[in-house]
This record gives sequence, structure tokens and C-alpha cells, in this order.
Amino acid sequence: MKFDETTLQPAETSEESTRQRVARSLLVDGPQTAATLAKRLDLTPAAVRRHLDALAEEEAVEQREPRTASTRGRGRPAKLFALTDQGRDGFEKKYDDLAVEALRFLSEVAGEEAVREFAERRAAFIKEGLDRIAAGETDLSPAQVLANVFTANGYAASVKELPLINGHDAGEQLCQQHCPVAHVAQEFPELCEAETEAIAKLLGTHVQRLATIAHGDGVCTTHIPPGSSGSGEVSKKKEQVTT
Repeated sequence: MKFDETTLQPAETSEESTRQRVARSLLVDGPQTAATLAKRLDLTPAAVRRHLDALAEEEAVEQREPRTASTRGRGRPAKLFALTDQGRDGFEKKYDDLAVEALRFLSEVAGEEAVREFAERRAAFIKEGLDRIAAGETDLSPAQVLANVFTANGYAASVKELPLINGHDAGEQLCQQHCPVAHVAQEFPELCEAETEAIAKLLGTHVQRLATIAHGDGVCTTHIPPGSSGSGEVSKKKEQVTT
């Protein structure tokens, strides 16, 4: 199955168009049940099932067991559907093999520290994007600014506000439904580590990666604790704009 690399929109028949809408929802919104997909895309459950079956035959979609069993109703909880690596490849240019070979060579001739330095330099896009977005979006929270930065760089990021725990703020989750370097990061986790460290520095607080696409999860998830807008670069930029 092929996708338009620029718009992620279909260019073939109506049937193929709907199928790509299903695939794109799995990319942007993460793993979902067939019922959730049907509701989100305003399709019948039968139509969604037909397209999921077709995507599964193409090895673009796979079924997963939910992490926690539902307490509602009887019987087993509904299965989740998620894009496979092959399915994700349809949304991106595949330079992964070349990138992996280049990093292997760098590691061999200059050592692991050189790979680490490369990862840190690459993660500089986060601060560069912050400088641009924070200057014009003073009403956004620090996590929302970061989500915009990641989305602008191909990560399809969003922010999820966590429910209160015993009446106390539990913070937010930065969710990246797509990772353009996921395949490379499988072998070189330094890429993920550098991003996490950059986020922590910019927010001025410790953050925790809960899941990564590179490790087989459907979404890269980073927990941002409450009160993270205190001493980091994000707050400094916002203060400079508002003063």
C-alpha cells in the first residue's frame, strides 16, 4: 500500500481513499479498536473491518491485546489494531538503511561518544523550534509548545492531560504518534535518549519516557510532571515575549 509522502492523502479510488483514512488514523491517533475507528471516521463497523482485513493482508496492520483488560461488560476486551513497521514505511521516505550504515561507520571509526554527540546535535531541532514557536504562541503551555515543535518535524505529536490523582494534578503526557527515526533508534537508542534529555532541559524538570515506537510501542509517550513550566528554556522564552 502506497501513501502520498507529502499530504498523506490518497490519490486512487474511493475504496482506497477510505482505506488510507483508516491507516492514517492509526498513525496519528495510535492503536485503536475497530469500534473506535468506526466512530472516529464516521464509518460502519463492517466497513472498518473490511479495510482492516485488507491492510492486515498487506501486513500494514496487526492486532494487539489491550494492555489492561476492560472492567465493563463480559467477555474478552476488544483487540487493538496498530500499524506495523511496514505500514509506517508507507508514510515516510525510507533512508533508514543508509542512516544505520552511516551511524555504524561513525561508531566504528570514532566510537560511541561520537554517536552520542551526533544524537545531541540532531536533538537541537527541539530548541530551534522552541525559539520560533514560543515567540508567537504565548498562550500555549510548555508541553503544547513542544508538541508543536515535534509535529513540525514529522512526529505527529499531541498533549494528553492526565486525570487528577487524589485531587492532585498528575501532569501531562507528550504523545508522538509517529517517529521519523524509529527504525534507526532501534539500533541506536541514543537518538531517543538525546530527545528526552533535551525535553527535560527545556522544561527545567525531570521527564520520563514511558514508551517508544522504537521499542515496539504504538506511541512514544513522555510523562511531563505538573509544575514543569518553572525554570526551563520554555518558560524563559515565554517570559521574554510577554515582558
